[in-house]
Amino acid sequence: MPELPEVEAARRAIEENCLGKAIKKAIIANDSKVIEGVSASDFEASLLGKTIVSAHRKGKNLWLQLDSPPFPTFQFGMAGAIYIKGVAVTKYKRSVVKDDDEWPSKYSKFFVELDDGLELSFTDKRRFARVRLLKDPTSVPPISELGPDALFEPMTVDEFTESLSKKKTAIKALLLDQSFISGIGNWIADEVLYQARIHPLQISSSLSKESCATLHKCIKEVIEKAVEVGADSSQFPSSWIFHSREKKPGKAFVDGKKIDFINAGGRTSAYVPELQKLSGTQAAKTGAKPRKQASKRKGEDEDNDEDGKSDEPTSEEEETAKGAKSKKGGNPKGRGKKPPLKRRSEESDDENGGSEDGSNEDDEDEDDEDAKKKARNVRNNKSKQAKTSNTTKRAVNNQNSKKPKKKAK
Repeated sequence: MPELPEVEAARRAIEENCLGKAIKKAIIANDSKVIEGVSASDFEASLLGKTIVSAHRKGKNLWLQLDSPPFPTFQFGMAGAIYIKGVAVTKYKRSVVKDDDEWPSKYSKFFVELDDGLELSFTDKRRFARVRLLKDPTSVPPISELGPDALFEPMTVDEFTESLSKKKTAIKALLLDQSFISGIGNWIADEVLYQARIHPLQISSSLSKESCATLHKCIKEVIEKAVEVGADSSQFPSSWIFHSREKKPGKAFVDGKKIDFINAGGRTSAYVPELQKLSGTQAAKTGAKPRKQASKRKGEDEDNDEDGKSDEPTSEEEETAKGAKSKKGGNPKGRGKKPPLKRRSEESDDENGGSEDGSNEDDEDEDDEDAKKKARNVRNNKSKQAKTSNTTKRAVNNQNSKKPKKKAK
């Protein structure tokens, strides 16, 4: 997915090749899901004859400043990408235009031809991107709601440490919060936490000053390195967890150490249990259990966890509550279907009243208990009847055996 380094690579490519040039042709896709708040024809008309003055970025958002407003603004989503014909712009995962593809791509949402013949296109195959036409992009959402840019507006170490001390959320979820720091996405968050040796579910406010300083340093180093190489992942250091974070569980290793996967911040998160351990009060509690990555449908990516729910604690109190629930062993509300009556009655033979897997269901409904009792009563009655019948038969046989035999005359 495009994160700060990928969007910055696109901004720099525009800055190096397109500034001072006028737009002589524009083609905007008739796609109201991606092209937001303006018709394709009105968008095209607003661009013609305008000159590109500068290219700006904040977080994962980019906009072109023209010689007069309004300005085209791009929110890259999951697969948005900038292409300039004849210019090498970083091609990250799932960017869709190849050198031998048609041009502009059938996935192009925004296409302009400049007065010197240079052509620029914004593509989005998956249609999660948003392209808008705004008079002042920084004054309205989403850009107005973003926190400081991780590259252009970094916090000082003291500001960062103080800010973390007030946050009761897990550190991975906090790093993904664009209102806290903008530009950090899933792969960067995993990388900086690995480099800083911090567990993704560690409560932010519980981090020591030393850990905060280390994390601040790692954010700076990882982003600067990724930007330096133009977001070309083949040039990322071989020691980064990035290169193994999408491998299958059990086959993912970094520097010989096993990588596990958990859900943190609503995203599948890669970390190294041997190096990234919960600390403080959380260390004494049951940590998040590694889970197998869900099988991916063709064309999907583990970063696309939009429907997934985060199972990281949002506070130490919630972590404690989770621990208490796990000790009970009871199923929470909304558990799966109850077993049919016949199976429940069979399971009730267990002298401990446990379920098939041996766990006690403390929160069984009264109706279930009544059903179990009825089932037991039925079996008990049948058993009593059978015993009574057998007793009667034995008594009759005994009486018959006691009768004197008649002597033959």
